[in-house]
Order: sequence, then structure tokens, then C-alpha cells
Amino acid sequence: TRFVAVLLCLYTLYIIYNISRALKQKIHTTQQSAIMGSLKHSIITFSKAQCSAWVASAADFAVTLALVNFFGIWYGYATFIGALSGGMVNCAINYRWVFHAFGMKKKYIALRYMFVWGVSIALNTLGTCQVTEMTGLNYVISKAIVAVLVAVLWNYQMQRIFVFHEGRRSVQKTE
Repeated sequence: TRFVAVLLCLYTLYIIYNISRALKQKIHTTQQSAIMGSLKHSIITFSKAQCSAWVASAADFAVTLALVNFFGIWYGYATFIGALSGGMVNCAINYRWVFHAFGMKKKYIALRYMFVWGVSIALNTLGTCQVTEMTGLNYVISKAIVAVLVAVLWNYQMQRIFVFHEGRRSVQKTE
């Protein structure tokens, strides 16, 4: 639990730093159309990422529910395996459709994605177990609550900033 709290604190500081950096960049931009274009692009990218997350979550939940209900596997293990399955679906969709990362080397994306998704799996698994044990909620409800929080606060942010960052494309194309 302390490890998760420390990770969330570090992540919060990282997001605050990036927001302040982005705001400084926006302030220096003088063209209103560039700001609106960037905002429109951000909204479209976020919407596409959420659609990708829904598809990945469907795969995640399907695997989790099948493992628990048909194979009798403990919900904690099933959550881990489901999150792993959903992660593979999410990475494939994000690479092609959301972030259009065709110019980036796949091995670099895979390494960064594995780090981000490893933390995501830990947050989903530990969060689901914690919420279920602390509240007595059904594990499916706990999993849904945790999945939404992790998807928006961790997965999207880290994929946008770290895994599929547009600035990395031009660097990797020249390598």
C-alpha cells in the first residue's frame, strides 16, 4: 500500500511538472489558431485513447470473468492475467490508430510500454484487491472503479508523454 502511495505521489508531481511546462509553452505561443488546433488534436487523441481503453477493458474483463467463473481462479490472479491481456490489445490499437506511431522503432515502444503497463497491471491488481478487501464490494465493481482511475490518471498520461511521444519520432527516424 505504501509503494502504491509513493508511486501515486511521484506520478502526481510528474503530471504537475508537465502541466506547468505545457502551460509555459502555450503562453509563448502567439497564434490563437495554433492553440485551438492543438486543443482539438488533444481532445481527439484523448477520445480515441479512451475508445482504445474500452476495447482493451472489454478484453481484460472478459478474460478475468472467464478465469474466475469458468476456471475457478482467484480474482487477484485473474485480474493480473486480464490486465496483461488488455494491455496487449491496448498497445496494438494505440500504436496504429490513436498515436500513429509508425515512425517509431517498435522495440523502443515495446520497452517503454512494458514499463508503463507493468505499473498499470500492479496498480489494477493491487487496487482491485485493496478496494475489494477494504469495502467488501464485489470484485467486478472494485475492478471497474480502479480500471477507470488507472486508465485516465496513469495509462493515457504515460502513453502520451512517454511511450508514444511525438518528439521521439523524429529522433528515432534518424537512428
